[in-house]
Amino acid sequence: MKGLLDPKIDFVFKNIFGSSKHPKILISFLNAILKPKNLITDVEIQNTDLEKHFVEDKFSRLDVKATTSNNEIINIEIQLKNEYNMIKRSLYYWSKLYEEQLGEGDNYSTLSRTICINILNFKYLKNDRFHNGYLLKEKETNEELTDIMEIHFIEIPKLKKDSDEKDMLVAWTEFLKNPESEKVRKLEMSIEEIKEAKDELVKLSNNDEQRMIYEIRSKILKDKVSALSKAKNDGIKQGLQQGIIETAKNLLKLGMEISFVKEVTKLSEKEIINLREILEKENN
Repeated sequence: MKGLLDPKIDFVFKNIFGSSKHPKILISFLNAILKPKNLITDVEIQNTDLEKHFVEDKFSRLDVKATTSNNEIINIEIQLKNEYNMIKRSLYYWSKLYEEQLGEGDNYSTLSRTICINILNFKYLKNDRFHNGYLLKEKETNEELTDIMEIHFIEIPKLKKDSDEKDMLVAWTEFLKNPESEKVRKLEMSIEEIKEAKDELVKLSNNDEQRMIYEIRSKILKDKVSALSKAKNDGIKQGLQQGIIETAKNLLKLGMEISFVKEVTKLSEKEIINLREILEKENN
C-alpha cells in the first residue's frame, strides 16, 4: 500500500470531512469542537464539488461549509502555513457568512448562529492551548452578549503528547496530525467515525487519480505560501513605494482580499482597487 495522503492538505480534508457521503464524520468532528448541550444530529454540507480545475486554481479556498440540525452555519478552513492576519481573516469570512444570510427585506431575526473554525498546522495564538474558542462577552462581568458568533482556532502542533484521547477533539486532532500513528490505529478500533475517516483516507490514497490531484494541490499550496512570504518580505526590504505597489500586485494575484492587502502594504483601499483593475485589464 502506498503511503497515506496528508489529511491536512485542504483537498484531502474536504474529501473526508466535507463529503455528503460521510456526514457522521463531520457531525462527530463538530460535536467534538463545539461540545453543544444539544448534540448535532444532522448536517447539510454545501459546496461539495471538487472538480480538477477548481483544485488547480491557486485562488480557491477549499473550505467546508455546512448547516447543522441546531440551525448553525459553520465554515471550516485548514491552513498549513501562516498566511498572516489569521484573526482578521477569520473575522472577515465570519462577517461574509453572516451577511450572506440576509436577503433584501429579510428580518434580522432570521439570522442564524454563525461559526468559523480555523485548523492551523502552526502555532499562532499566544497561549499553550491547542484549542481556543471565542465568543462576544462583556469585559467586566464576562456576561455573554449573544451566542450568534463563535470563532475557533485549533493549532495542531500545540497538542500535547499526554493529551486525553478520550476527548473526541484530541482524537480527531491526532488523526489530522498523523493518521498512521499507533495512537490513531488504537482509536479507529474503538471509534466508528475515526475508522470511517481512516478508511476514506486509505481509499483516496490508493486512487491514482486522486493522488495526482493531491500532488497538484500540494504544490500549488506550497507555491502560494512561498510567493506570499516573498511578497511580504520584498515589501519590508524595499521600503519604497514601487516595492509596495509590486507587493500589493503579488498579493492580489494570489487572490488575497483587499482588506488583507491594505493591512500588509498600508495602501489605501482606492489605490488597491485601481491596481486590481489594472491587473484585470492586463489579463484580458
